Amino acid sequence: MSEGRSRGGMARAKRLTPEQRSQIARRAAMARWTEELPEAICGSPDRPLRIGDIALQCYVLEDGTRVLSQGGFLEALGRHPKANVRKEGGEERVPAILQGKAISPFISDEVLEKSRPIAFRTPSGNRASGYRADLLPLVCEVYLKANDVGALPKNQEHVAKQAEILVRGLAHTGIIALVDEATGYQELRAKDALARILELFVAKELQAWIRTFPDDYYRQMFRLRGLEFPRDSVRRPQYFGHLTNDMVYKRLAPGVLDELKRVTLRSEEGRPRHKYFQRLTSNLGYPKLREHLGSVVTLMKISRDWGDFDQKLNQIHPRYGDTLPLPFDFDEPDDGKGL
Repeated sequence: MSEGRSRGGMARAKRLTPEQRSQIARRAAMARWTEELPEAICGSPDRPLRIGDIALQCYVLEDGTRVLSQGGFLEALGRHPKANVRKEGGEERVPAILQGKAISPFISDEVLEKSRPIAFRTPSGNRASGYRADLLPLVCEVYLKANDVGALPKNQEHVAKQAEILVRGLAHTGIIALVDEATGYQELRAKDALARILELFVAKELQAWIRTFPDDYYRQMFRLRGLEFPRDSVRRPQYFGHLTNDMVYKRLAPGVLDELKRVTLRSEEGRPRHKYFQRLTSNLGYPKLREHLGSVVTLMKISRDWGDFDQKLNQIHPRYGDTLPLPFDFDEPDDGKGL
């Protein structure tokens, strides 16, 4: 029955004029273009994944799925990039690289599940097709197992050789990290992670002023800096603000100080119109600040001098790695008298 339909379709196609065939092709192309497909947020033909001499086009989709281009996947294993696939059960397609009776006994359900082609749009908007990146090492294993028992025919032995080359240069658990590096997704992932941290710590609205820094904090700071604590004045050396930024805000969470500086309103003279702690979220940022202050004050009290305290602070609460060196970090020994 299917053969009869096929012949009938070919006969109808021959009767079509060039204009009709062109119109049908345009409609098909439009249908493919308007089809809703997942979009790749990272990846470019200019940034392939390189495994030895093999270059693979790779992408990361918006849901985090890492994919290798269909043609590149086949080429990596020594097959033609446009090798045909057959339908299994009328619907599911099996990649050409997994077709053949010789390797069938070595194909697990996991491999079949991951072998479904994924249609997507590249960052440039083009329609593309690919396979999950973690399918590659699994397919390599299929061919290596078949080759070990001598099940591969001569015309497939070159695939086993390619699989061995890939396995040597590709750790099974490292494929995701390699794709992230090649596409640049690791940078985007880090930015997203930082954005989530800042959203948890920094409030969009200004919080009411509440006495937050205890007297002990400043009393101990004066002591460790070798200064007399003023009991009849609340004035403090201006550089204490720089010390506080380093001791407190740069150690709360990555990027918090920079974000607080960005959202803080300033006067015409450039002075902050409110305290940084008023921009911390009440459910996480502010409680973390109070917890951190309690620890800092304790370290102050058990420290002999500023150098001793600075050493303890860096050991217990190290700065996050994305900060720049502070202007009061210098090679000369700190005498604790100020800047």
